[in-house]
Amino acid sequence: MVDVCCLGILVADVTAASVDTLPHKGKLNFADKIMLGVGGCAANTAIDLEKIGIRTSVIGKVGLDDFGNYILDNLSKEGVDIKGIEVSNDATSAAIVVVNSKGERSFIHCPGSNGTFNINDVNLSIVKDAKILFIAGALLMPSLDGIPTAEILKEAKEAGVYTALDTAWDAKGRWMEDIEPCLRYLDLFIPSIEEAKEISGKDDIEQMADVFLQRGVSLCVIKNGKNGCYIKSKSGDELSIPCYDRIKAKDTNGAGDSFVAGFLTGILNSWDLEQCGRFANAVGAYCVSAYGASNGIQSKNNILYFMDEYKKGNDII
Repeated sequence: MVDVCCLGILVADVTAASVDTLPHKGKLNFADKIMLGVGGCAANTAIDLEKIGIRTSVIGKVGLDDFGNYILDNLSKEGVDIKGIEVSNDATSAAIVVVNSKGERSFIHCPGSNGTFNINDVNLSIVKDAKILFIAGALLMPSLDGIPTAEILKEAKEAGVYTALDTAWDAKGRWMEDIEPCLRYLDLFIPSIEEAKEISGKDDIEQMADVFLQRGVSLCVIKNGKNGCYIKSKSGDELSIPCYDRIKAKDTNGAGDSFVAGFLTGILNSWDLEQCGRFANAVGAYCVSAYGASNGIQSKNNILYFMDEYKKGNDII
């Protein structure tokens, strides 16, 4: 049995940093570095969890190509169980990630095999062998989003698996249409504030959370960027937890996925919601301190040590 099964998008990331302006047509600009890395919400969160010390498996889909081999090799090297990854004739999903001098990132994305990933590619025995099922990258899996995802979550819940789901930006604008069928089967819904606003149709963060709780979610955690996170539960808990704002961000790619990894670590350790949120923010701080989606992540003990030192005014990252 693994602790967490991450089911969702797998992407090969080509990152260029730092880039503040794109070249004009037919021209050339310079970057300080260009690097290839593993990306996609399922892969990022799984690698982060393994680095923290949590046993993890991944279910997803890659192509029979160099990018696919790269993703499989790197997940294996990190200790992630990859038996649930299907290999198809579709091209592996890839993204060009452009990071500016403030650490903010933009994406040019090719869906590839994530676009054909569907319920028939999902080995439910792997799902049911985990303590937590995390759906990673909902709204970027057109063949799985909506009712098929809800069916997987329902099966997991009935098997006693804790269920969690995060979203990606929905360029097609379906938002609540694809998310609503899933909400009744979620122990934890953990979107970004931008995505929560679009899905809920609300501008106030408390009202956003209420929309999801009213539709069956047990615990809603909204990633609130530089403001940290907002937590509200069906049982009445409500918290706003600030981020570690003295940390300078080099690259925010993967920050949301690292936050999820931190929060799920807290759930597995039976921490209270405040400790879960503070630890998740700390994992996010480590993520943005290095280039690449997962390169900055440290072990659980190192992160807890950072949290203690930060309280004392000592910035060790």
